[in-house]
Amino acid sequence: MLPLEGITVVSLEQAVAAPFASRQLADLGARVIKIERPGIGDFARGYDETVNGLASHFVWLNRSKESLTLDLKHPEAKDILNHLLANADVFIQNLAPGAVDRLGFGAARLREDYPQLIVCNISGYGSSGPYRDKKAYDLLLQCETGLISITGTPETPSKVGVSIADIACGMYTYTGVLTALYTRQKTGEGAAFEVSLFEALGEWMGFPAYFTAYGGSQPPRSGASHAAIAPYGPFTAGDGKVVFLGIQNEREWVHFCEMVLEQPGVATDARFNSNSKRVANVEELRAIIEGVFQNFEADRIIDRLDAARIANARMNTVQEFVDHPQLEARNRWREVDTPVGPIRALRPPVTMSGAEPVMAPIPSVGQHTDAILSDLGYDEAAVTVLRAEGVV
Repeated sequence: MLPLEGITVVSLEQAVAAPFASRQLADLGARVIKIERPGIGDFARGYDETVNGLASHFVWLNRSKESLTLDLKHPEAKDILNHLLANADVFIQNLAPGAVDRLGFGAARLREDYPQLIVCNISGYGSSGPYRDKKAYDLLLQCETGLISITGTPETPSKVGVSIADIACGMYTYTGVLTALYTRQKTGEGAAFEVSLFEALGEWMGFPAYFTAYGGSQPPRSGASHAAIAPYGPFTAGDGKVVFLGIQNEREWVHFCEMVLEQPGVATDARFNSNSKRVANVEELRAIIEGVFQNFEADRIIDRLDAARIANARMNTVQEFVDHPQLEARNRWREVDTPVGPIRALRPPVTMSGAEPVMAPIPSVGQHTDAILSDLGYDEAAVTVLRAEGVV
């Protein structure tokens, strides 16, 4: 039995944060009914056409779900959603601020009518405060939380290359749902909670926030290096390739100097014999390290780092990640069906003994509408009328 088998999730979702959360639940065996707009569906379906004509965001976020189209401005569509919620365990939504309340599906009403239901509202900045109604795209959240101010090179602030605010929010939504399900099992009562992209990413800004509030200045932008640890980051080898490494403690620092640099005296040099001194003299330290690394190809340097048990990595391209031997060795790839044929997808990162993740097909817009309506008692003639009236 899958961990969430028997749990039904109704998700009024779009874009990234809510679909990311509900896909985690679907992977664990929950039945996830995705509510989409008739015709066009989730606008993330149209972000690009790179996956054999499908959008890369959409195929990443929406496997194992059932797609039901509803125009929730229509009274009968609201009736259908109410029928679903009466027997559901979880309701997730990430519409624009205030939209779900205007439709009549606010948390207070749902908790009163469906006491068993777990209601999760996802927003950009939360349900109160001066930023409540402000639009919140991932880039903008990276700006507002200060993330971009500490990311990039000294000359160029940069955003993170993935939708990190949406992912953070999606993960807190996922864990919030699991927590609420666990609590309901003990109390019999549902719950309502909210997660905002701003507060989720703000939690991930903990280190720089404390560093700044108590240190008097924020961490400087340091590219792929570290503002508070040295040596840490990229170093160029003699063949022009870049090797990344990180020293975490003084024992590793001594091993690095003895076994990798083969210059044990550097470990006790007054400029470098503590992490804070290495950070203060980072450019002199870099010159010493790269002076040694210039004599070797990257593979040879990595061999030395491995022998000294110093953390290291190559700077892979995305394709090199896709082809990574570790993924192959651990059998991380699965085949997932889509409306345009099978694609490869990575297994979820939690490997649970005896529980293979679902990884069922990615739905076309409204693919399951007829079947879901049939389960609710609508016959074929009634469904035809609903389609003609634009309800579904």
